[in-house]
Amino acid sequence: MLKRAGRLLAAVLLPFMLASPTVHAAELVVIVVPSAAGSAPDIIARILGDELRQRLDQPVVIENRPGAGGIVAVMAARNAASANNTLLLAQAAVVAVTPLTYRAAKYDMERDFEPVSVVAQTPMLFVANPPRGPKCLAHAIAQARARPESLTISSPSRGSIPHLSAELLQQATGTRFNTIPMGTSAQALQSVLGGDSQLSVDGISALLPMVKAGRLRALAVAGSAPVPGLESLPLARDTVPGLQVSGWFMLFARQGVPAARLQAFNAAVNAALQSPSVVEKLQATANYPVGGSIADARAFLSGERKMWAAAVQRAGLTPE
Repeated sequence: MLKRAGRLLAAVLLPFMLASPTVHAAELVVIVVPSAAGSAPDIIARILGDELRQRLDQPVVIENRPGAGGIVAVMAARNAASANNTLLLAQAAVVAVTPLTYRAAKYDMERDFEPVSVVAQTPMLFVANPPRGPKCLAHAIAQARARPESLTISSPSRGSIPHLSAELLQQATGTRFNTIPMGTSAQALQSVLGGDSQLSVDGISALLPMVKAGRLRALAVAGSAPVPGLESLPLARDTVPGLQVSGWFMLFARQGVPAARLQAFNAAVNAALQSPSVVEKLQATANYPVGGSIADARAFLSGERKMWAAAVQRAGLTPE
């Protein structure tokens, strides 16, 4: 009787043993984000996470790991136990600039991760203080040539994509502006609003409300094409050929993920980015969907790393 009871008990418990927390944990997809809740990368990760949850039929959680210019999050994703179910949603600076400007950044995105897809991008926007700044980008360039460093461009922190965008403008035009990276986007914005700097550059979302309110003049958006809903904004490339600069957000999988699993992630992301509701949510934050194949993502990553490495070198930035 005891043996029979034991066999019955084992039969009852077996399904629960197979569905143990360890198995559930392995099925959970974790998207690591190198910034706090409410930030742009976090918002995009949550929009994407909701879609992946449905399309992969797996639970998805967002793990915010801010700190050290993104290093904390990248290392957490790189060292995660599960290669099959760990993703990293990282912005351009974390991917392409931090490894060049922080000694503690001991990672290489092309060596340690597999690109899944470029999720979204937001072009940089050059703006001016209406009474004190230039009327257009061409006028700004002409003044900087005639009187080097007579115009000040404020931007967020040293080594940020907006800061390096100002450096790229100088490099592309052979001009010298007085480029001042501030501590935050808010400080850079206040500087140009107050007239301490004549120009500023940042992602569209940070500057657009002040442009619409008439407190800033939009000089040029550094996108490859007119921005949906903002087609009247001038393109920087029409004044400075080749000047196309965007912040972007890219999804990575851990190195070692099986090819089929990587392809499944890519297919789910592309399907999500074709959803009208996702497009609408992204555009509401001034981010615009990209997508594409894994090969497209690899080529994009390689090109962006080379471009930002050259910008960092020419700007004379050294690792801290």
